[in-house]
Amino acid sequence: MTSRTIRRRLHHGDVGGKKHEHLIGADLDDLNEPLLGNNDDNKAKELQVQTYEDIMYDEKRKENLHWAFLFSNILSEWAQWLARVLLGSGSFIARIWTLPSTTGSGPTKKFLPPLLTPLQEARLRSLQKRLEVPFDGSCLEHQDALRQLWRSAYPNRELPGLKSEVWKEMGWQGSDPSTDFRGGGFISLENLIFFAKKYPEAFQNLLNKNEGDRSEWEYPFAVAGINISFMLVQLLELQSGKPTSMSGIRFLEFLSNDELAFDELYCVAFKLMDAHWLAKRASYMEFNEVMKSTRMQLERELSLEDVTSVKDLPAYNMLKR
Repeated sequence: MTSRTIRRRLHHGDVGGKKHEHLIGADLDDLNEPLLGNNDDNKAKELQVQTYEDIMYDEKRKENLHWAFLFSNILSEWAQWLARVLLGSGSFIARIWTLPSTTGSGPTKKFLPPLLTPLQEARLRSLQKRLEVPFDGSCLEHQDALRQLWRSAYPNRELPGLKSEVWKEMGWQGSDPSTDFRGGGFISLENLIFFAKKYPEAFQNLLNKNEGDRSEWEYPFAVAGINISFMLVQLLELQSGKPTSMSGIRFLEFLSNDELAFDELYCVAFKLMDAHWLAKRASYMEFNEVMKSTRMQLERELSLEDVTSVKDLPAYNMLKR
């Protein structure tokens, strides 16, 4: 019988960031030979008499290894200190660490993993923690957030119950909005609330479909918003580790300048998606195509030179109209 190797496979959830680890193939009884041999027999065969010169040689070798280890640690600490000094200044030298590798071309080209400043690292970690929070319809905080979204969207209307057919008017697919979040997580609701508060005019125009010649079968506003949150997480490679795409690395610069850069970029992406929708004269069945073209334009704008914040993106100007 042949043995099988134990392997680990990491399964990633949706935007919620849940991770589940499984062991695959582990029949240890099928091994042809023991993991360890007979220790007593091995020792008897390998035991040899050491001379004085052998002992001194071993001691000297151990001492050399000890000093080599210490020297290696000193070099490592010095390199980390130097990197913090150079990267913390935002200097030209810091940008060298993110030069592209030899694979790929254009906006989708892969880059070397960037060395992050302490500020970038802290803000990226904070954002990734937000992504790990699923929407929980039984959580009071999440229920309050839904009510807050309604008040922002319809300030002069009566607040409905958490389960009501009226929610469909906002673009939820059913009477219970909590069933639409799925992989979007709580952050997608936070994004909608941020949009309603920060850019109320643009939010209302999109919610009520006030601009352009509209299709008879329009995209549902709220569900589209969840899809945009999900698309951005994929584009910017935010689920785990450090991004290696131009878009992801450029976003880290945005994060240095603004802790809420993801929420700001969400507003731009939503407005840009609607512009593509109108330009294509799209209907509901073409929503995925519109999302793809929106992502492509975001990739192009994120690769432009001298773009260091969301407000530098050409598409940001649409929010101010």
